[in-house]
Amino acid sequence: MNRGHIVAIHDLVIYVEFDDALPEVHELLIVENEGHTWLLVDSLNGTRARCLNVQADRSLQKGMAVTGTGKGLEIPVGDALIGRVVDALGSPIDGAGPVDTAGLQRHSIFRPSANASSFTARKPEILETGIKVIDFFTPFVKGRKIGIIGGAGVGKTVLTMELIHNVAKTGGSLSFFAGIGERIREGHELYETLKQRDLLKNTCMFFGQMDQNPAQRSLVAASAVTLAEYFRDEQGRDILFFADNMYRYVQAKNEVSTLLDQVPSEGGYEPTIFSDVKILQDRLSSSDKGSITAVQTIYVPADDLSDPAVQMIQHELDSTIVLSRKVAEQGIRPAVDLIRSSSSLLSPDIVGDRHYVLSVQVQALLQKYESLKGIIAIIGENELSAADRADYAKAKKLIQYFSQHLHVVENQSAFKGESFTLSDTLKGIEEIII
Repeated sequence: MNRGHIVAIHDLVIYVEFDDALPEVHELLIVENEGHTWLLVDSLNGTRARCLNVQADRSLQKGMAVTGTGKGLEIPVGDALIGRVVDALGSPIDGAGPVDTAGLQRHSIFRPSANASSFTARKPEILETGIKVIDFFTPFVKGRKIGIIGGAGVGKTVLTMELIHNVAKTGGSLSFFAGIGERIREGHELYETLKQRDLLKNTCMFFGQMDQNPAQRSLVAASAVTLAEYFRDEQGRDILFFADNMYRYVQAKNEVSTLLDQVPSEGGYEPTIFSDVKILQDRLSSSDKGSITAVQTIYVPADDLSDPAVQMIQHELDSTIVLSRKVAEQGIRPAVDLIRSSSSLLSPDIVGDRHYVLSVQVQALLQKYESLKGIIAIIGENELSAADRADYAKAKKLIQYFSQHLHVVENQSAFKGESFTLSDTLKGIEEIII
């Protein structure tokens, strides 16, 4: 068993000198103090280990003895976690008492991604969400990744809550929610919404919110994915994995990088930003036993879609739903930018010829609408040709058609929530454009 002692403390970074054998990177160390504080090995240099004080214990002092565990940071995995809210370390934070871990396995949160070469290609399976604009423009396909991108206050979390509500209601899949660096209020609202609608029985929730230290905020996504992988591989379940917010994940990693005195990259983020994003995204994948369909919100700082972190995350996605402040100001909810939202899954092989042809026609009308707006501002709509006026009117109807009342804001909006089948959505679009 490795033994050492603390020789330096720099905020959350703890340096431990070892007398003999060194621990492994990502090994969990235990401080021999009253609280048995956890330290997570980040790197090794000679006989010294640089560790993260993941519990932010401010009582640590130089000279305290430290013992290696020979194991990584592990969380309990199993059915006992369904319906519970836990933190990055697997500890419950929902006030419902301790998790019954008797008989549960424990898995390290630092696990390699599954071997993609062993996967068997499956026929694409579309998951209907009941939200017209998503089902039409960015169809959910089982086992793929979808991103909800937008600045502050444009409805990313509300749209995520609606998706969880609509999908969990069917009871077909197990839903996961990883709250990464977001507001405590939003996490509480989501928990209460799911509880009121009796949807917690199909949901696992992990929170590393704004009030927690960057070490825990950077680990909560890996903890949530570890449990999702267990249900996928051990029980053959199909998982819907919601991460809110992936930009905050990068931000937490960047804060930890600053504490570790790492030189930032050219874009101002941590030098390991590529591997940080890639390693996590690779774990959000499917296997021969089950699937993980990932929905990730991405905060856009200063509404700048060219931000390096936003671009890095976007490269890993199959579909992107862009939320626009201009659309929100028009009173349209969800505030989806129909032009900038896109999906590589919108092909005849996946969605069928009818859906694909309609999508091409709708995009053409919306593009024409954007170009005509500038002309109308100068000469007026009456000066357009009859064909242009007709297309402009169709596009305006389509924009309004994709607006929808959501279930999770019924109490605030006083409007009853709506759900639409894909068949109804396509039929409604055909009535407008044909």
